[in-house]
Amino acid sequence: MDERTRRTDNETAPDRPRTVPPAAPPPTERPPARTRHIVVSVVVLLAVIFGIYEIVRWTSGGQPSGRPQAPPQSIGAATIGQGDIRVLVNALGTVTPIATVTVQSQINGQLMDVGFTEGQLVKKGDFLAQIDARPYELQKAQFEGQLAHDQGLLAQAQTDLARYHQLAEQNSIARQQYEDQIYLVQQYQGTVKLDQAQVDQQSLNILYCHIVSPVTGRIGLRLVDPGNYVQTNNNTGIAVVTQLQPITVIFPVPEDDLPEIMPQLNAGTVLQVAAYDRANVKLLATGRVAAVDSQIDTTTGTVKVRAQFDNTDNALFPNQFVNAQLLVNTLHDVVTVPTAAIQRGAPGTYVYVVNADNTVSVRPISVGPTDGPMAAASSGLTAGERVVVDGTDRLRDGARVIIPAAGASAPGAQGKGDHSQNRRNGGGQ
Repeated sequence: MDERTRRTDNETAPDRPRTVPPAAPPPTERPPARTRHIVVSVVVLLAVIFGIYEIVRWTSGGQPSGRPQAPPQSIGAATIGQGDIRVLVNALGTVTPIATVTVQSQINGQLMDVGFTEGQLVKKGDFLAQIDARPYELQKAQFEGQLAHDQGLLAQAQTDLARYHQLAEQNSIARQQYEDQIYLVQQYQGTVKLDQAQVDQQSLNILYCHIVSPVTGRIGLRLVDPGNYVQTNNNTGIAVVTQLQPITVIFPVPEDDLPEIMPQLNAGTVLQVAAYDRANVKLLATGRVAAVDSQIDTTTGTVKVRAQFDNTDNALFPNQFVNAQLLVNTLHDVVTVPTAAIQRGAPGTYVYVVNADNTVSVRPISVGPTDGPMAAASSGLTAGERVVVDGTDRLRDGARVIIPAAGASAPGAQGKGDHSQNRRNGGGQ
């Protein structure tokens, strides 16, 4: 079939709809870059907000979604009470005797006898040692003879003077002879005094041969054995006697505490001082402040204080190191908190307070003086509240807790503030 025939057939065929090829779709327009940045920022912001929300839930005691809730923590708790808190100054002191005497011989001679036992408690005037007194007794006898001779000469001269006085009044002798006799009597009087002084000196030497204790106290080890020749220039001595009753403790206090101490001393107030052993556990003795040094040590910023103790039981030993606690003041009816409950961290000084629903919350507080296991709470707590004293290392704000029966009635839960052991932060050792 040729082209003409196909054309005729198309023209003679009834009208049919002509097939039109579909039009091509318009090109898709891409969103601008600014819109994409806004969408990405919103998505990131939502993700950050969700993350912060989950962190807050976790730190506040909640659990992230899809995780089981943590079980309650077992803790020990104490109830806040009211009591007395002592304001104390702690310092390391040295036991210092009031008198430490080295017994020395005041004359030269041979040590004949020792009348004490090493370490013995002696009283003032007790016999300690005997020096050979025979040489001094002989010298005393010699001077006594010389004294008797000169006393005879003096008596003869005085008799002659009385006779010359009568004759001089009658003009029977020369005036010069009478006056010479007056001066001769004066010379004999001086000689007699000199002889008497020599006799007294030998009597004193004989007394020095008998050595007695100068103070009441404990005598130490014997430094010289009997038979040795002792001299006055010997610095070793025979023994050392140390006074034990009363005895003192010297300790330094910071100069910042003087404004609280000096007004009370000037007013006559007796400031109590307690002496503990080196471990600061056992109370050895209780005394009072006896004196304060006249100046501050510029190298340490402290001033020395002397406290006196009766020491009737000899609990304090000379040169012993002790922990001295000076009672400066007593705070009455203050809110007391156990020191075991006090925590220090980012919020400052705080405690974990046990709520009524058995959860804990962080409570910032202000802490005052510390008295042993208790401290004064200046602010932040009221009497009757419960605080955590054991198990704080596992807690966080809002955590659920459980208090065993033993923990609720543990010793020391109620704060009275009247304890023997004390610490003052920044004021003591």
